[in-house]
Amino acid sequence: MIRIDCPSCGGRDEVEFAYRGDATVVRPAGDAGEEAFHDFVYRRANPRGWHVEWWYHQAGCRQFLKVVRHTMTHEVHAVARAGDRVEVPAAEHTGVPAAEHKGVPAA
Repeated sequence: MIRIDCPSCGGRDEVEFAYRGDATVVRPAGDAGEEAFHDFVYRRANPRGWHVEWWYHQAGCRQFLKVVRHTMTHEVHAVARAGDRVEVPAAEHTGVPAAEHKGVPAA
């Protein structure tokens, strides 16, 4: 069970939340070509390590949150409101060798 510390409601189990996707993907400009939109919708990385994700607190305050979660251990490092920045920890914090870690920029 993942525990998410909602900034408004405090620590809650993941059953109160809905996973809403990758928070690092940026929508292409309106004049971008069809291929750019195809890649935006269908081509996604499957990162190993720390990842910034959108979660929706559907059974609580109904806010969208940014959650920094490790994709292998499910450890939650940080939770912030949608408009706030979150920092992604270095690979050494995860126990995953640096050669296997793909860094995720702060979102």
